[in-house]
Amino acid sequence: MTVKKLKFKTETKQILDLMVHSLYSHKEIFLRELISNASDAIDKAHHESLTNKEILEDDKDWKIKIAVDKDAGTLIVSDNGIGMTKDEVIKELGTIAHSGTKEFLTALQKREVQNNPELIGQFGVGFYSSFMVADKITVISKKAGTDNKEGVKWESSADGSFTVEDVEKEGKGTDVILHLKDEEKKYLEEWEIRNTVKKYSDFIEHPIVMDIEREKESKLDKTKKVKLKEEETLNSRKAIWLKNKSDITETEYNEFYKHISHDFSDPAKVVHYKVEGVSEFTSLLYIPSIRPMDIFYKEYKIGLTLYVKRVKIMDHCEELIPPYLRFIKGMVDSSDLPLNVSREILQNNRQVETIKNSITKKVLDTLSDMKKKEYDKYLKFYGEFGRVLKEGIHFDFSRRETIGELLLFPSTKTDQGKFRTIQDYVDDMKEGQEGIYYITGTSLDESLKSPYLEAFKDKDYEVLIMLDDIDDIIMSQFEFKGKKFKSVIKGDITLDKSEKDEKEKARKKYAKLLDLIRDLLDNDVKEVRLSGRLKDSACCLVADEGEMDPQMEKLLKSMGQDVPERKRILEINPSHPIFESMNKIFEEDRRNKILEEYTELLYDQALLLEGSKPRDSAAFAKAIAKLMVENVQHGK
Repeated sequence: MTVKKLKFKTETKQILDLMVHSLYSHKEIFLRELISNASDAIDKAHHESLTNKEILEDDKDWKIKIAVDKDAGTLIVSDNGIGMTKDEVIKELGTIAHSGTKEFLTALQKREVQNNPELIGQFGVGFYSSFMVADKITVISKKAGTDNKEGVKWESSADGSFTVEDVEKEGKGTDVILHLKDEEKKYLEEWEIRNTVKKYSDFIEHPIVMDIEREKESKLDKTKKVKLKEEETLNSRKAIWLKNKSDITETEYNEFYKHISHDFSDPAKVVHYKVEGVSEFTSLLYIPSIRPMDIFYKEYKIGLTLYVKRVKIMDHCEELIPPYLRFIKGMVDSSDLPLNVSREILQNNRQVETIKNSITKKVLDTLSDMKKKEYDKYLKFYGEFGRVLKEGIHFDFSRRETIGELLLFPSTKTDQGKFRTIQDYVDDMKEGQEGIYYITGTSLDESLKSPYLEAFKDKDYEVLIMLDDIDDIIMSQFEFKGKKFKSVIKGDITLDKSEKDEKEKARKKYAKLLDLIRDLLDNDVKEVRLSGRLKDSACCLVADEGEMDPQMEKLLKSMGQDVPERKRILEINPSHPIFESMNKIFEEDRRNKILEEYTELLYDQALLLEGSKPRDSAAFAKAIAKLMVENVQHGK
């Protein structure tokens, strides 16, 4: 019999080290993770048995068994599920097949590990949590559907390597044998196992059983007691979603949520409802209170668990929910779909589309109701998931306004920590105001100090502050009740029609100076024009309507994406004293070197105001220093 020794991948070894050496306050979650893995293995076998009779087994025989050997110090979790081949064992247990592994490691290093056990479940590394309590783990598995007794044995002491060998195994499925550390022997006690199963796995559909020793009356002599071992089911196995809502306690709802989500926090909201008629299904949905750390990674698993007549068909059924509601956890149990439904069938199934539309409407209605009746709770939800929710403006055209009514923004007229809805904004728009004005930025304070807001503040126009990196892409194409969104840092702005005549006079006065500035900056800007948005600042850079927001441009560049270089428009404040001075110099001597120096300074200043760096920081600093010296000398 050949024993093959292999090394763990680098990230896997790092996670093992963390599991071995980190002090978690919830070490018992290792049992939850092993039971969940066993349950998934049975679900896969059960589902495959619908079309593969070689795997067929009566429902009553599907089970997860926990066994203890106090003499050997081992805890064993067994299932009769799908099992694994040797190649699958090496792949599944030797490598963490999750491209978010590095993010998981970063998350563990950044946060207090002992207070965040939910990270283990979120990132799919649950099996390795067993090394928190065991100094060696042995796994023996046999693939379902094979006639012979050939199985595989995997073993590791978390020392950076593992061994794999062929063994004989009766029956399909997997046995996970934990060789417990001396200080963790409490997990061999019946009461500890019972409490842990009740706490985390009570709603597992399959029976979790254990041989329990009890004293009973002897059948031969009723005056005597004998010790007997009987298999006992530890979990209730209640299909909670099929019970009446009035019969389910808040604690039961919360525990089921924690079981399916691997989240240790209670959900913000429970949505439990049944639909009857043309399409019949039951849905139990949860709105979480805390955002999963990997929700913005492309590897994040979207979708609800799909059951058909209580049989679990698949986890993460993406067809049941739109991506902008991907934070929703829960399940759907359909009475109409076939048991052998595949992802290909789901993608073009009218019943699935009906379920998806129903769930989407129900969730949005629930959020709307929460915003109206439980505003403080909604504020917390929005702080966690607002950025995800607003993606619906872009992707779900038919529900744009419904989603828009759920969005919250600070504005130039809100106090610290307060927010406005788009409806609030529209209700208070100035007479004759054509659009909903907004500014994008990276912080509230910087945005409120932006020179792009000067004219709006002067005219008492409200501007919404948008701080998410995706805001401009989403909101620039949005129209709410006939009002278009308009960025204050793009396009030409004229707030007061009566100022058009004054602007035209200034344009004629400075026409030749503007031409000179445009010629001097020919390689950097595509146009130089007078501004309708500046009151105190000398100049600013703006993009044309429909062009990419500078914040988004920086984000894409930071992600390594190619962004075409584009010239922007330099806007000049005609009422700023600098241009009166520059125009006087220009009229006296249009070739004066000072005009070129001032133009270069103004352009670099405009770059700084939009949050970019000057083209040449050293040259900019020297020019500023030179001006300061000249000013002091002139003052003398």
